Amino acid sequence: MPRRSLLATAALAAVPLAVLGAFFLYPVAGMIGRGFWPDGSFDPGSVLEVLGRDRVHRVLWFTVWTAGLATLLAVVLGVPVAFALHRIRFRGQGFLRTLIVVPFVMPTVVAGVAFRQLIASSGPLGGLHLDGTPTAIVAALVFFNVSVVVRTVGSFWEGLDRRTEEAAAALGAPPLRVFATITLPALFPVIASAASVVFLFCSTSFGIVLTLGGLRYANVETEIYQLTTQELDLQAAAALSVLQIVVITGLLAFSYRVRRNAPAVSRAAGRLRRPGLHDVPVLVWSAVVIGLLVTPLLTLAHGSLRVDGRWSLDNYRALQTTGDDNALLVTATSALVRSFEVAVQAAGLALVLGTLVAFLVSRRPRSRWTRRASGLFDGIFMLPLGVSAVTLGFGFLITLDSPPLDLRTSSLLLPIAQAMVALPLVVRTVAPVLASIDPRQREAAASLGAGPLRVALTVDVPHAWRALVAATGFAFAVSLGEFGATSFLARDDAPTLPVVIFRLIGRPGAENFGMALAGSVVLAIATGVAMLLVDKVRAGAVGAF
Repeated sequence: MPRRSLLATAALAAVPLAVLGAFFLYPVAGMIGRGFWPDGSFDPGSVLEVLGRDRVHRVLWFTVWTAGLATLLAVVLGVPVAFALHRIRFRGQGFLRTLIVVPFVMPTVVAGVAFRQLIASSGPLGGLHLDGTPTAIVAALVFFNVSVVVRTVGSFWEGLDRRTEEAAAALGAPPLRVFATITLPALFPVIASAASVVFLFCSTSFGIVLTLGGLRYANVETEIYQLTTQELDLQAAAALSVLQIVVITGLLAFSYRVRRNAPAVSRAAGRLRRPGLHDVPVLVWSAVVIGLLVTPLLTLAHGSLRVDGRWSLDNYRALQTTGDDNALLVTATSALVRSFEVAVQAAGLALVLGTLVAFLVSRRPRSRWTRRASGLFDGIFMLPLGVSAVTLGFGFLITLDSPPLDLRTSSLLLPIAQAMVALPLVVRTVAPVLASIDPRQREAAASLGAGPLRVALTVDVPHAWRALVAATGFAFAVSLGEFGATSFLARDDAPTLPVVIFRLIGRPGAENFGMALAGSVVLAIATGVAMLLVDKVRAGAVGAF
């Protein structure tokens, strides 16, 4: 690489690295430092002592088996749906693609409320007595993550070269044999990558486990929250954060390696075919899965419209109040406005940083060391995907409280934290589209005298504008429902709606719970509309999500 290009690349990389260093690595390091330097001196033995506690072993085991089981179920349920929604053409397909993503972008606390309403004694599944059990937590984790499998595998499946499958079918191979011998081996790297991401999301789930598990069942994420806010045991919390980061780094590395081994897909999705009789089982399976995903949402909406056994909009009208017995300091509608403001700011910041990162990692370095540097650069910006949002939020509080980064009273603290959470999704949405551009187009533009900026504006932007809009929508939806870091950073007089919902659930009174249901429906609709707009502009089959 010419020296001038190398300097320009380094300058571009410095901007997102500086922001990530100041607002992610520094806070997380500050939180971890509380564990290794409890009294100002380095004491790694204390961290090992914490990891040897029986309570920590119980939390780790609960995290592993619930996340593992939920991942297995999400893959089993999601792969057939990915086929139905991305390889077969039928009416309403676009709506179903959008609908199935809504649970993933829903605030986790809303998903927890929806399941509580579903399995409560008065709910449709009340007879199963699942309330307060690990089964309910696993079911909610599956509900939240099936869309990851459907979206990731389906997008890849849609762009997979079909000529080998068609040749095998022409030679007389039945559909099941074609799938087992040709399609599944091609899909395996993507399925493994999706499974590793789902396991990562499940093992770091916060709102769902906190809402459904309470104090009885805790995973690593909620245990960190309990240790920092209830027991003030920062050393133990830091030890768990270190362990979590090590595991997550390993998962991200595994996901990257298996995704790299996946066969190439065509940028333009292949033409979908009409369903045949042999597709009936997979269509029925998909209908059942989508029905299971929709049921908690319908139960949530039904509960929000029932007051004292009658149909009413009183729960929605109550959003303009502070709740029964002044449960809140501000009205729920004020919190909703605050959520929108923060989400817009966070999405804007995540888009700017994520586009820069995607631009750099999508290039095709020729030398080995530049390829390794690019891979490392990409991996660093994936860390916020799995590092505990609770760790990030608490790290903000203990590190960004003195000059030159004293942001304790700044209104930008919350948007910055949420932008760090949304940043990996922006990169993963934009980078594959930029990487799919034929480099000869850029070389041709440059040979005609266009500078790097003009090449980007005339070649990259026309190809990637849909991905940029989609990434903005993803970032907005994720920020709108972010709860882990927000639960630490939102001020009592300026909370976001997910924080208000969680507070209302914890307060007595039917009016407060009804407000929580109504607020959850409003948030679900807002994220659903955002995802509908994203799906309208999504960039064909290319994109990791």
